[in-house]
Amino acid sequence: MLIGYMRVSTGEQNLDLQRDALDRAGCNRVFDDVCSGRATERAGLDKALDIMRDGDTLVVWKLDRIGRSLPHVVGLVGDLQKRGVGLKVLTGDIDTTTVTGRLVFGIFATLAEFERDLIHERTMAGLAAARARGRAGGRPRVMTKQKLKAAMALMADRDNAARDVAVQLGVSVSTLYAYVDAKGQPRERASELLGKRGVRPRIAA
Repeated sequence: MLIGYMRVSTGEQNLDLQRDALDRAGCNRVFDDVCSGRATERAGLDKALDIMRDGDTLVVWKLDRIGRSLPHVVGLVGDLQKRGVGLKVLTGDIDTTTVTGRLVFGIFATLAEFERDLIHERTMAGLAAARARGRAGGRPRVMTKQKLKAAMALMADRDNAARDVAVQLGVSVSTLYAYVDAKGQPRERASELLGKRGVRPRIAA
């Protein structure tokens, strides 16, 4: 079977252009989604992929209708090929059921790998540059030494609720409990901020 899939970003956009193209291509069934191209949840696409069997072909109007990025599209098509399912792109002359189409998509796969390598190389270079300037890479720490000391004092007061303490400090409840317990005692993770001497041993009840 030829299974069509179409997508628009908002409800204000029209699916008619894609629908007409898929109808002309002879699609037996057509599924659709109204969502951003970056969306990870696509109920229509999931349904289309679920009913496809060996020998079927997924048909789309343009390549960007099915993927969030080139690497994502390449991975998706790779999964389809393992199931014996082809991909046909009406406006891009891509048809993985043909030798030429597979060759074209092989070039795309090479470009996707090249893109991943470039991103990795830039990330590593950025982290190296940051370390050379005395900065650690990654996201900034949410819990600080000052916040931790305040958390210990506030949580030691049983009149304070953990949720209120978290809001006051600007952290999540899960982050709060990652550093202190319900009695305000520092957990092992707190040693990163307080230093080994800053962590008081827990007193057994």
